[in-house]
Amino acid sequence: MSQKISTKTLLLVNSSIERLNILESLLTKGTDFKIITASDATKAIDILRHENIEIIISNIQIGDMDGWRLARLVRSDILRCPRETPYIIVANTWCEHIANTTAREFGINRLIAFEQREQLIDIINMQQRGKLEVVPKAPLLVIEDNPDTKHLVSRILSHRFSVDAADDGETGIKLWHQKDYALILLDVMLPGMTGNQVLKYILQQKPNQSVVIMTANHTIELAEELMLAGAADFITKPFRAEELRRACESAARREDFMVSNAQFASKVKSLNQSRAEYKRLSEAHQHLLDQLGSVVIELNTQGKICFLNRAWEKLTGYKIKESHNKPLLDFIQISDLPGNYISNELFTLLSGKVSSHRFEFQLKNKFSEELWVEARFEIAIDDQQNSRTISGTIDNITARKKAQRDLEYMAMHDGLTGLFNRHFFETELKQFAATASRGNGPHALLYLDLDHFKVINDTLGHHQGDIVLKSIASLISTRLRESDTLARIGGDEFALLLPNTNQQTALIIANDICKLLSNYRCNLEDQVFQVNCSIGIAEINGKEPSANEYMKQADIALYAAKKQGRNLAHIYDKNDIHSNDLQNSLDWARKLHQAVAQDNLLLYFQPIFELNTREVHYYEALVRLELDGKIVTPGEFIPALEREGDMSLLDHQVINKAIKYLSEYPQLGKISINLSAQGFSDERLVPLIKDTIKQYQVNAANIIFELTESASLSNIRATRQIVSAIRRLGCEFSIDDFGTGFSTFNYIKQLPAQSVKIDGSFIIDLISNPVDLALVKAIYEVASALNKKTVAEFVENEETFLLLKSIGVTYAQGYHLGQPKPIEVLFKQELM
Repeated sequence: MSQKISTKTLLLVNSSIERLNILESLLTKGTDFKIITASDATKAIDILRHENIEIIISNIQIGDMDGWRLARLVRSDILRCPRETPYIIVANTWCEHIANTTAREFGINRLIAFEQREQLIDIINMQQRGKLEVVPKAPLLVIEDNPDTKHLVSRILSHRFSVDAADDGETGIKLWHQKDYALILLDVMLPGMTGNQVLKYILQQKPNQSVVIMTANHTIELAEELMLAGAADFITKPFRAEELRRACESAARREDFMVSNAQFASKVKSLNQSRAEYKRLSEAHQHLLDQLGSVVIELNTQGKICFLNRAWEKLTGYKIKESHNKPLLDFIQISDLPGNYISNELFTLLSGKVSSHRFEFQLKNKFSEELWVEARFEIAIDDQQNSRTISGTIDNITARKKAQRDLEYMAMHDGLTGLFNRHFFETELKQFAATASRGNGPHALLYLDLDHFKVINDTLGHHQGDIVLKSIASLISTRLRESDTLARIGGDEFALLLPNTNQQTALIIANDICKLLSNYRCNLEDQVFQVNCSIGIAEINGKEPSANEYMKQADIALYAAKKQGRNLAHIYDKNDIHSNDLQNSLDWARKLHQAVAQDNLLLYFQPIFELNTREVHYYEALVRLELDGKIVTPGEFIPALEREGDMSLLDHQVINKAIKYLSEYPQLGKISINLSAQGFSDERLVPLIKDTIKQYQVNAANIIFELTESASLSNIRATRQIVSAIRRLGCEFSIDDFGTGFSTFNYIKQLPAQSVKIDGSFIIDLISNPVDLALVKAIYEVASALNKKTVAEFVENEETFLLLKSIGVTYAQGYHLGQPKPIEVLFKQELM
């Protein structure tokens, strides 16, 4: 045994635990490598994503993915290890020649049988000395006296073969004796020995040698003669590159087949000497085929089924016998949706113009169930026999399709009411504004706000308030036309888009909605509540520069409706006295602005607990405003600041104060700071954070910045850039209120956030609402798949806490765990 090598890391992959242990023991004794083991390809890929691996040794069959495909992933340079990482396959059973051919195509450095495992030590030492190369290309000998033709052949085939060349037959025969060539490319007209003589000599020595004849058009009869004499194929000169490749590839494959067939014949002979063993292996292979979860299918060129395994019967309920010789199209559920032409997919598959094809469709079954499948087909073409073999697999993807539909639904709908959400509404509003600007319309926008809805939430809690919101959403929906769009855009705020509707018609509809809600009575916990609404109306007439202007008009009209006594609708008019009243109401906003400018800010801190340990992991900084001796909550002053566009000022002061507290109160450990959408678009934000961290000498890793999902979506490209800049400072980033927009789960991949905070509207009713439970689980699964942690807010009781823990959510916050408190109160005991 060779001398041990220096310590490095080696990955050993084998689906057989017994053989895995044998190989691990062998390598542990024979090398100084650190051995990491994996029992299947999935685990191996996970290791290769995170570990620096110097050598990979695997079996061919390693679970969900074979060793060839794992090698392809390594060579594709998408894993952590370099693409040139040495890859050795230790095969359980194999056909030597075809396995080596496959190894060469997949970039394998060495392939040995399990019985030859003792050679691994020498192979690894050879690699350490830099002598282990990828299995070399198949050798090809071209015998041709024309230098241009030889150069052309070498250029076309060098990617597939190792090309040697001879100018005449005598030289070619000498080279042939020196090397075992997979293929000979032989010119008919040669100086000295003729092509016929060279072919005759070679085939006398080696009858199975693959030889492709090159001939000019005027010597085609001679080519036919040489084919009858034993040549594998011929090609006429001048030839095209693709013709040459196809002819040589076919001939090389013939060589592979002949050698492999001989090796297989030898194995069959050996197996026939022990028929019981042969029978056992045969039955085991058949059993394995029938146990596959995927349907294995073969079609003829007319699309009829030629072969199926037992998985077909389990999936569809149809027997294999009754399915044979029937078109696959007979088992496909034809969709009524426009644009779904499954016949086009089948035509592509059967056309012979593709080598592989993949498509999805609904498969009929005897259980009358919705069954979606994904079919992957490979088309093998035999040019010599002019035949095609179409084989593939069919996998059940019904669960994935259902999840995809659910996510698409959530991307456009409000999770509580089932109405369209704000993101969808804003998209539709832009479309309405665009059509109006082109002369189509007018359209109408109704901005609806429930009057005094806060009374229900404060009296009975958010759970009962949610029940009322769902009832009202359903009630309004019954009075709308099919073309109308109703969306929930806030807590108790709704918006309604009415296409091709003038102001007077919109007013009639709005008054009807007001009357409808006035007559509605909510019976909650033996109490009766009346819910009214105020509605602002704006005409979408194409005269405004942006869709946001129509929203502002509807907002002003809504304010006017409230000023007139509520429970009524009002149409926007820029000359309306009520619009002027709105300007006067902005005095309050200016007072707030002055208070913020004077830094009358207070920070409260609420603990966020790790669910598994029930220990405080960090604190969230929550802003309050001290005005005229009273504490004003964010809900009262932030909307006014947003309207004035002053959120950046608030963000800057909160950041400064929070980081200062982190420096002065090391007990905080780690804090999160909320950022506004306006502040997040401020170019001064990142430099401010950097300078403040430096000023107070705090560890940037102890700061988490949070941005709401809806704000993130407003400009995801700019958001990603700012987030990346914050991450480079060393801070963390979290997506707040995740799930409220659900524009797409794909967007979460685009933001480099370490965590997502699940919106509290999904948590409050988690115990009793299966829909909320499903949504929370979905958010957790997506976040976990992307290696992101999850935070649940509004945890109000122990049952919710335990349920979140069982789901796997990482952190939780809420009144059940700890209320927001000023810093002096929070650490009162330490200060005493």
